[in-house]
Amino acid sequence: MVKAEKAAKAEKTRKGPKKSWFEGLKSEFKKIIWPDRKSLAKQTGAVVAVSIVLGVIIAILDFIFQYGVDILVNISF
Repeated sequence: MVKAEKAAKAEKTRKGPKKSWFEGLKSEFKKIIWPDRKSLAKQTGAVVAVSIVLGVIIAILDFIFQYGVDILVNISF
């Protein structure tokens, strides 16, 4: 009974013939659903817009913190 279990386990772990890495890559690329040009342009515009807005927000916060630290450093007692 133990031999039968081992044989069944060995059968499950046996792999088929190996494909080359590039063949596997090619088959995976065929599965990708690429966006159309209009959708790609909309998504790219959204990414650029959000990046610019976040950059401006970070720059403003940096300026505020820099100004606050400068005030705290220049306080004399």
